[in-house]
Amino acid sequence: MSSGNSGSGGNGAKKIEELHPHPVMEQLKNIQYCVNSPPPWGEALFLGFQHYILCLGNIVLIPSIIVPQMGGGNDEKAKVVQTLLFTSGVNTLLQSLFGARLPLVVGGSYAYLIPITSIIHQANRLSVLQDPELRFMHTMRSIQGALIVTSGFQILLGFLGLWRNVVRLLSPLSVAPLVTLTGLGLYHLGFPLIAECIEVGIPQLIFMVVITQYLPTYLKLKRSIGDRFAMLFSIAIVWFYAAILTWSGAYKNENEANCRTDSSGLISGSLWIDMPYPFQWGVPTFKFGDAFTMTIASFVASVESTGVFHASARYGSATPVPPSVISRGVGWLGIGTMLNAFFGGVTGCTATAENAGLLAMTRVGSRRVVQISAGFMIFFSILGKFGAIFASIPASIMAATYCIFFGYISSSGLGFLQFCNLNSFRTKFILGFSLFLGFSLPQYFREHYLCSGSGPLHTHSRWFNDTISVIFMSHATVAVAVSVFLDRTLPFSNDEARKDNGSHWWDKFVVYTKDVRSDEFYKLPCQLNRFFPPY
Repeated sequence: MSSGNSGSGGNGAKKIEELHPHPVMEQLKNIQYCVNSPPPWGEALFLGFQHYILCLGNIVLIPSIIVPQMGGGNDEKAKVVQTLLFTSGVNTLLQSLFGARLPLVVGGSYAYLIPITSIIHQANRLSVLQDPELRFMHTMRSIQGALIVTSGFQILLGFLGLWRNVVRLLSPLSVAPLVTLTGLGLYHLGFPLIAECIEVGIPQLIFMVVITQYLPTYLKLKRSIGDRFAMLFSIAIVWFYAAILTWSGAYKNENEANCRTDSSGLISGSLWIDMPYPFQWGVPTFKFGDAFTMTIASFVASVESTGVFHASARYGSATPVPPSVISRGVGWLGIGTMLNAFFGGVTGCTATAENAGLLAMTRVGSRRVVQISAGFMIFFSILGKFGAIFASIPASIMAATYCIFFGYISSSGLGFLQFCNLNSFRTKFILGFSLFLGFSLPQYFREHYLCSGSGPLHTHSRWFNDTISVIFMSHATVAVAVSVFLDRTLPFSNDEARKDNGSHWWDKFVVYTKDVRSDEFYKLPCQLNRFFPPY
């Protein structure tokens, strides 16, 4: 009897395995080091340095776009890059210790580019200053004032728990398009930038794919070596190749400047040692319209950072992030934006998607690694010349890495669909419609902005036009707004169908105390949870 029962049980288990060959996983497996399990110090140093190199793309690109429009030259651009690098290091450290406690890097946000550009254009039209340096300082003070007001809004949004209430509206069905388009929405930083110097970008892309995916299999290498340090190996090779082309005189035309390793002007514009300090460009100035538009940009940055929080938790093998922890993280992003404003970091804060993608490639989601990267950021921001050397990596090389890392973020979002019923037509409609509008609507606004320098709205209120453009040019914001609205308003066919969006599985993560594992990943250090209890 017992042998018959065991055989029957074995056959039953086999049938279940055949029906469900890929079981649902609340925590992603095959992660070598999770959020709270640090790798050995030697390995952690190299991994942290890799995160530092990757974050330079974001930190260099934003000032390179903004500073020349403000009237600044190479000296001002180098100073802003150093400042943004310094504040990003401090903000990453604070976020990992007291914020969401996830292995994520805090950098500059692209969501602020529209209001910042609008401030610059307005300042250039009204300013009587002919000296570019004075015009730069005047514009910087306006940007700082708007960011200070914005940071106050974001701090209140996070620490008062208002963002927690917003995030509780999410289900796996609405998290999927949010996280997916947090990655895919940055497509313009991928191949379009590679195409500016294709002979450098394509080799980088090929090296990354070959080292991470093919070499471990065909050469029987230890997979962790290829996964963890592929970016450092490939960037070193292709950067040296680009330097040879530069020194040999291959790039002489102005349209080939992006291929050169010496075109950024950061090395010549940087001091050997320089410590950023608050209000180094003077006292900030304040205008209501600029501050309001910038506040909306901080809301969009918070939405996109929420997507990165979820992806980082997934690739750190942690449980889904409780809304109270996300709200706490947004509050610390507000403090980060305030630091950027005080020091003159020229933009607000966000959790960088590319560094979350790097967690997936390395399979190391350790909090200690990003804390080490924060140390590298602070160190090289003070040693200006040395930091500028690494910051001179051509943008096309960084863009090639983005193609892989943004893809990892997008696939993380699609992974949340394992908790949904994809055979439900309600699920299919919400998912498909939100993804399509998340692509299509921002593209419509982006085309208008690129052609005319403004969105499709042309009212007499500049700040209102910019506000609408900021919201509807964010792929993740549009997608999650559509999916949450439909998921909350479309009726279910029956009680059982209420499980189609995955909310039955999601409920235990909505409140911090409902899942016993929350403390393991998100508890504040030094018993601070007693003074700042999560709900």
